[in-house]
Amino acid sequence: MGKNRKLLLVIVFVLFGLTTGIISANEKAQTVASQQESKKFSVLTIENFIALAATNDTVFESILIDELALKYKKDLKLPAKDLVFSVKNEYDMFLSKDKEDPSSTVSLSKLFPNTGTSLTAGYQSTPSFTSTTNSSEFTFTISQPIAENAFGKSTRLYDQILGIEIDVAKHQIIEAYEDYMATIIGVYYDWYEAYTNLMIGQSSYQENLKLLENTKEREKSKIALPIDVNKVNIQVLAKKEKLSNLTGAYDKALNIMVTAIRYEGSEPLIPQEPFIYSGKEIEFSSEYNDFVENSRTYQVLRLLEDKSSFEVDKNANELLPSINLLVGYEVNGDDFGIKNEDNMVYAGISMDWPIGEQIERAEYETSKVTLSKTRLTKKNAHFQLQTDLKNLHRQIIREKEIIGIIDQKIELAEAVLADETENYSFGKVTLNDFIQAVNVLDDNRFSEIQHSVEKRKLIVEWLRLTDQLIRKDSIVREDSR
Repeated sequence: MGKNRKLLLVIVFVLFGLTTGIISANEKAQTVASQQESKKFSVLTIENFIALAATNDTVFESILIDELALKYKKDLKLPAKDLVFSVKNEYDMFLSKDKEDPSSTVSLSKLFPNTGTSLTAGYQSTPSFTSTTNSSEFTFTISQPIAENAFGKSTRLYDQILGIEIDVAKHQIIEAYEDYMATIIGVYYDWYEAYTNLMIGQSSYQENLKLLENTKEREKSKIALPIDVNKVNIQVLAKKEKLSNLTGAYDKALNIMVTAIRYEGSEPLIPQEPFIYSGKEIEFSSEYNDFVENSRTYQVLRLLEDKSSFEVDKNANELLPSINLLVGYEVNGDDFGIKNEDNMVYAGISMDWPIGEQIERAEYETSKVTLSKTRLTKKNAHFQLQTDLKNLHRQIIREKEIIGIIDQKIELAEAVLADETENYSFGKVTLNDFIQAVNVLDDNRFSEIQHSVEKRKLIVEWLRLTDQLIRKDSIVREDSR
């Protein structure tokens, strides 16, 4: 795709239904420099991450580009409104009469699809076997269907069907965009979780190294036994193994994140805790009622039912015979200038009625079955969505409860570890008790970040399912300004 044709995506508004407000998708990414362990890092917030991903990730572009073809769908499917001009010229040679003359035919026709009216004007001049002059005529005809496609009814129904298909396609494009947006947000959450776990793992490993050195000193002072050193060594190796696994998980999450924003910088990036969903409170009844009344999902379900209903009406109309009222004017005469003309005005009717209409009848009956199925699908979707949202809401509540419990456990584990540290220094508890206190705190810290991220992911899923993750569906492209 050439530079002048390249689509540059700019999200006009992406509303996430958060308490923090509006995230502008074309916001410039800004990073905050910080120092950590003598290395320079750049903090990438989730807001800036989303902005970069929406701007740079070609997956977003591939989703949105489908909308460009929709504006041509009606022109491709509906009867053409073109003014058709036809010309035919030939040279006739009468072998038996040693005669040759030109023959010409010119016509101009126009169809008005919304009314079904067809206008045709034509001129024809042809040589005659029995006359030395050409026979010429001018005709003008108006044709109006009054049964099948009466006054353009079938075409208007098809226009409504196509309009619904276009609306559904637009909604589906937004849904696909929203689904991928949820995936992108999940990428940041995974990166943040992996980073936080890595920090916990590094801290735990360093603390256990200190414990090992302390235990070795105690052994030298005959306070600790060699078995104590071995126990701590095993603990250190376990923490080292855990740290290696956490490093691998972080590298994987980092690579996915970098790909999403197409980052090519040399400065390492680190995440910041994403607070935008942590304070989101869900009021099930009001949000569910709003979802049923106003969401894209229910709009699509209603549109699909309307489409099936229009299909039945259209197929029923096509069972009628093709009957056309004809009104016309005709002039006949000699030579190209229509000399010695005869004028005639006529009115009539034409009919084309296939007996049996096997295909049309089958299409009509099939469309009625499809309508019934669409209505059942809509009802089933309603109950399934209601069940899914109820279960999702309960999951969110449960995660909040679990996080509250884990926070209490961490507070208690920290207090226990502080006491056990003091007790172990005075020989009041065994090394096993002290190691257990260390591991209990670590396990709860890992569990807290896991459930914290899971809660945020569930809230994103709630917003996605209820069509709140993206509120604004206006997408501005550089080449459409």
